[in-house]
Amino acid sequence: MKLPLAVKYNRFFLSMVLAGSLLLINSCSTPRKSEPKVKATSVVFYNVENLFDTINNQGERDFEFSPESPKKWNTERYTKKLNDIAHVLMDVDTVGKPGLIGMAEIENQSVLNDLVRTKRMAPVHYQIIHEESPDYRGIDVALLYRPDIFKEITHTVIGIHFKDDPDYHTRDILYAKLLSGKNDTIHVFVNHWPSRLGGLEKSQPKRVFVASVLRAQVDSITRLNPDAKIIIMGDMNDEPENKSLFKVLQAIPGTDGTLHSLLYQASMKGKGTYYFRGNWNMLDNLVVSHDLLTAKSGWTTVPASGKVFHEKWMEYHNKNGVMAPNRTYGGPNYYGGISDHFPVYFILHR
Repeated sequence: MKLPLAVKYNRFFLSMVLAGSLLLINSCSTPRKSEPKVKATSVVFYNVENLFDTINNQGERDFEFSPESPKKWNTERYTKKLNDIAHVLMDVDTVGKPGLIGMAEIENQSVLNDLVRTKRMAPVHYQIIHEESPDYRGIDVALLYRPDIFKEITHTVIGIHFKDDPDYHTRDILYAKLLSGKNDTIHVFVNHWPSRLGGLEKSQPKRVFVASVLRAQVDSITRLNPDAKIIIMGDMNDEPENKSLFKVLQAIPGTDGTLHSLLYQASMKGKGTYYFRGNWNMLDNLVVSHDLLTAKSGWTTVPASGKVFHEKWMEYHNKNGVMAPNRTYGGPNYYGGISDHFPVYFILHR
């Protein structure tokens, strides 16, 4: 009997999780170093606004970011953007260099290699998890991790396929299973959900669908381990109180339920990561599983621990007099800023 695609995919995802579990069992049977000395580290997510190299690769959708395009994207501008992003990421908190960094709107593995080799980031020796996605703009998500704190067990991508719009191509969800110390396993999902192009209501069904796909993957993990530590990060193009996150993903404030929004309260207070038409929107989200709040050993965090990072050198005074994210481009106009989003982060403690 021919199985439905969704069933096949869930079985594939479960096999990846189980394969990682077997690897973890095998790896834990051999002597390991003691637990990491680091007692606190940050988890960061940053939409870096079109981090493209300057090479116009044949067959790829990157001419817009080349010296010959109206944007006149060149090595000087590219290098400045890399160094500016590194500046943000290395200054995002006061407990040291981030242990995990999720990113959106990166072009390829090459730009990630260039980023982790910048002067500010090179000493940390960040490792990269990335896969090419089918996004129509040619942008992907990625995960960087500190190898002195985490080790990769396995990773895969979760493809997003809309039955009612098969020609619409968006970013995959990146899933990684990591190990910290002897037996502290962390599941990480990095997201960049479909945009609000066409308006909030018209575009909402696509984000609701992606949320349902992600929720199914979370459930597949918690069925195997109800106490699993899960981190979900990304530019969801929705706010914590919107249907996709609150009702479908079921990421709620406080400590009830399976998943918890770390930025819900900040959003309710009018804070945000993206400024649009006179309003702040909390489009970049941080969500964790219940056990990451209640675990008696290993890494933990606390409710409402999510924060938006911004400094004056990342901002500009817009026409409304608001200090908003200073973007790199507005159409073909080069502004020289870092990104049109602020990053979000929270602290993990041992």
